[in-house]
Amino acid sequence: MAVGDPQPLVSVIVVNYRGADDTITCLRALRADLDYANVELICVDNASGGDDAARIRAAVPDVQLIESPVNTGFAGGCNLGAKHANGTVLGFLNNDARPAPAWVSAAVAELRAQPTVAAVASKVVDWEGTGTDFVDAGLTWFGMGYKRHAGSPLADVPEAEHDVAKDVLFGTGSALFVRASVFAELGGFDERFFMFYEDVDLGWRLNLRGWRVRYVPESLTYHRHHGTMSAVDAPDTGRETFLLERNALAALYKNLSDESLARALPAALALAVRRATARGGIDPEQLNLEKGVGPVDTSDISVPRTTLAGVLAVDRFVEMMPSLAESRTIEQTARVRTDADLLPLLRKALEPAYPLPDYLRAHEILVEAFGIKDVFGQRRKILVLTGDSITERMAGPAIRAWNIASTLSAEHDVHLMTTNPLVSPPPAAFQVSSGKHRDLDGPIEWADVVILQGHVLELAPSLKKQHENKIVVADVYDPMHLELLEQGKDAPDDQRALDLAGVTRVLDAQLERADFFLCASERQRHFWLGHLAALGRLSPRLYDADPTTQSLLAVVPFGLSPQAPTRTGPGLRSSLGIGESDRVVLWAGGVYSWFDPLTLIRAFDLLRHRRDDARLVFLGMKHPNPEVAEMDIGARTVRLADSLGLTDKNVFFNEQWVPYSDRQNWLLDSDCGVTTHYEHVETTFAFRTRVLDYLWAGLPIVTTDGDAFADLVRAENLGVVVPAEDAGALADALEKSLYDREFADACVERIRVVAQRYAWPEALKPLVEFCRNPRPAADRLPGGADLTVSDPVRGAALVRRDLALVKEYLAAGGPGELAKRAAGRVTKVARERLRRG
Repeated sequence: MAVGDPQPLVSVIVVNYRGADDTITCLRALRADLDYANVELICVDNASGGDDAARIRAAVPDVQLIESPVNTGFAGGCNLGAKHANGTVLGFLNNDARPAPAWVSAAVAELRAQPTVAAVASKVVDWEGTGTDFVDAGLTWFGMGYKRHAGSPLADVPEAEHDVAKDVLFGTGSALFVRASVFAELGGFDERFFMFYEDVDLGWRLNLRGWRVRYVPESLTYHRHHGTMSAVDAPDTGRETFLLERNALAALYKNLSDESLARALPAALALAVRRATARGGIDPEQLNLEKGVGPVDTSDISVPRTTLAGVLAVDRFVEMMPSLAESRTIEQTARVRTDADLLPLLRKALEPAYPLPDYLRAHEILVEAFGIKDVFGQRRKILVLTGDSITERMAGPAIRAWNIASTLSAEHDVHLMTTNPLVSPPPAAFQVSSGKHRDLDGPIEWADVVILQGHVLELAPSLKKQHENKIVVADVYDPMHLELLEQGKDAPDDQRALDLAGVTRVLDAQLERADFFLCASERQRHFWLGHLAALGRLSPRLYDADPTTQSLLAVVPFGLSPQAPTRTGPGLRSSLGIGESDRVVLWAGGVYSWFDPLTLIRAFDLLRHRRDDARLVFLGMKHPNPEVAEMDIGARTVRLADSLGLTDKNVFFNEQWVPYSDRQNWLLDSDCGVTTHYEHVETTFAFRTRVLDYLWAGLPIVTTDGDAFADLVRAENLGVVVPAEDAGALADALEKSLYDREFADACVERIRVVAQRYAWPEALKPLVEFCRNPRPAADRLPGGADLTVSDPVRGAALVRRDLALVKEYLAAGGPGELAKRAAGRVTKVARERLRRG
C-alpha cells in the first residue's frame, strides 16, 4: 500500500447465536491479527437469550453490538448488521472462524483492482489449516450449491484448484466480502432462506446481473465447520436437511430462466422426493396394491426424520412460491447473463451429489426424461437493429447489419430487424423482419443482446427505460454528424445547426447507453474515445477495469465475403454496352456530397485524349433506401460529364442500384477501382466501404489521400494515392493502374493477402468474442459506487480553505467576483438541501 493511499472502510459483520465463546475469540482476532487498519467491527446478537450479548460487550467493548429482538437466521442477522454499517465494503465472517492477517487486505486489493468484481470469496480451511472447507463453488442442476473439495485434506487438492484466483458462482457466507452499494442494490441476503444457500442465492444473482464473484486464496480464514450449528442442533433432527432441500428449490426457482426452469423444476421436485425416500431407506412399494393384498392395516407408518425433512421441504417450498414469484420477476427482469453463460461456474451441473443407489437411478431417469443435459445449453438471443432497407439492393449499413447477423447466427439465435418498411431479403439462416416504435418492444424483450446502428435507439425508448439493464452494442462505424456537415450544406444555416445538434444528441444517447461499441478503424477509435471521454464514460471505474478500453470500444471494420467473387450473370460490359477490350475504372457505390466525383470527371477528360479505350462506370446513382435524400452532387456530376461530351462514351452512369448479390459481376468486369473525396474532417474519419469491394475483386485502387484506406493503400502498395482535387495526378494514376500491367499485377498479388484481414469472420472477431461472454460495461453495473471517498473538510481546515478562496477571488476580480462566487455557493447549497429534502 502506498503512503497516503486511501483505503476503503471495511465493515466486518459477525452474527452470534448462543456462541459467545466462539464469537469473542473471532472478534478479538479481527481486532488484533489483521494487517488492515480501516475496519469497523459489527456484531449482531440474534436473540441468543442468556448473557451472550453482555459477555461480548464486556470482552470486546469497541465492537458495535446490535441486539436483534428475534432470531432472523444468518441471512437476517447479516442484513441487520449491513444496515448499521458505514463501510463501502462489507465483510461477513462466521463467529466460529478466525482470519489470517491478510484476510481483509487481499480482498480489498482485489476489489480495487477489479471494478467488475462485486464480491470476494475467501479461501477457507479448517482450524488447523490442513483440511479444505471452501476453495471453489459448484451448483447442481436441481439447485444445490456445494463447496467443491470440502472435507478433503488440503494436500490432496491440486494447487490449481485452491491456490489460484478464479471466478466462482458464489462464495461461502462464512468468509465473504461484498461491495456495500451492490449488496444494497440486490437487497442483501434473502431472509426467507434463514440459513443455508443464502450465499449461493446472492452469488447467483450477482452473476446474473453481470457482476463477478472472485475467489482470492490470499484472503484466508480458518473455520470450525458447523461449529455454531452443532451447538444448537443435531444432524439427525432433520432441520438442517429441511432447510437445505427447501432453499435449493427456492434458489432454483428465483434464478433460472423461463426456458430452463420449465424443464428443471418438475425434475427437481421429483428428485427431491426420491432423495428423501432413499435417504430414509423406506420401502417405496409398501403401499402399492399391485404387490398383493394382505390383511387390512391402517396403523401409522414410521417415517425417518431425514425422509420427512425432504417431503416437508417440498411442501414449504410450494407455500413460499407466491412471494418467491415476485422476487423471480425482479431477478429475471434485471438479469443480463444467460444460464449458458454461467454453466462454467456451475463446474459439474450434472453431478448427482448423493451416492445412494435408488437416488442415482432416479437421477439418471429424470435427467433423460426432462432433457436436463440441454437445460443450460440454450443459444443466446441476439437482436440486430438497423434503419436501412433490407432488400436485394442493400447499401452499406444494411450490408453490415446483414453480415453481423449472418456471422453471429452460427452460435446464437439471431433476429435482424429494420425500422425501414422496405424488406424483401435474400434467403437467410436467421429471422428478418420490419417494425417501428412499439413493434420493437417484443423483440427487445426477447433478446439477451441488442446490436443497433444509426438512429434506431431513438425509436426504441424502452431500451432507455424499462430495459435499461439490457446489454446494448452500438455500431458507430458511421460518424453521422461529420457526414451531416457536408450533406447539409445546401440547407439554411439555422436548419443545419438544428439538424447537427439533433444527430449529435442521437449519437450522445448511444454513447451514454451502450456497453460495447464498434468502430471501423483506428482513426475512428481515437475519435470516439475522445467523444466518450467528453461524455464522462471514461470514468476511473471503467478505466481501472480495462486501461486499454478494448473491452469497451473495438475496431470492427466493414468486411468482405471470405469467398472469392465468382461470376453469376451479366456485368457492366453487357449491361452498358462497353467493349470487352476497353479498360474500365469502377466507382463502386453511391455519389454523395462528401465525395469528389467532379475532379474524377475532369481527370477522365484528360485521360481520354491519351487512352481512347478508357471507360469510367458509376455503379449506382440512386440509393436503394428511399429515406436517403437525393444529393445535388450526383446531378452536378452528370451535368459536367454531359458538358464535356463524356456521357455514354467514356463515362457511364448506372441509374439504378445494382443488387447486392450481383455486384461481383460488375466488379469482375472492371480493371481498377477508384474513390475520390475532398479534404475535410468527414474524410479524416470516414471508412469507404466501396474500397473493400475493390479488395475483394482484386482491383488496383486509386484513391484520394486523407482517409484510413489511403493509409492502407500507401502502406501496402495496393494502388496509387493522389492529392485531393488534382485532376492531372488522378489521370496519371488511373493510366498507371489501367495500362502498366507489371504494376497492376503486383498490386493484385498484394491485395490477395490484405483482403484476408477484412473477411467478415475476421473483421467481426471482437463482436463475436463479446457476444460469447457479454457483460455490462464496468460503469453500468447496477449498484456500483466508489470504494474510497474523501474526508469532508471541517473545523479549522474548512475556515482556512474558505479564507484562501476569498483571497483568490478578490485577487482575481475584486469584490464583484467575490459576490458572484458567494451567490453561486448559496445557490448550490440550497439546491443540495432541496434534493435531499
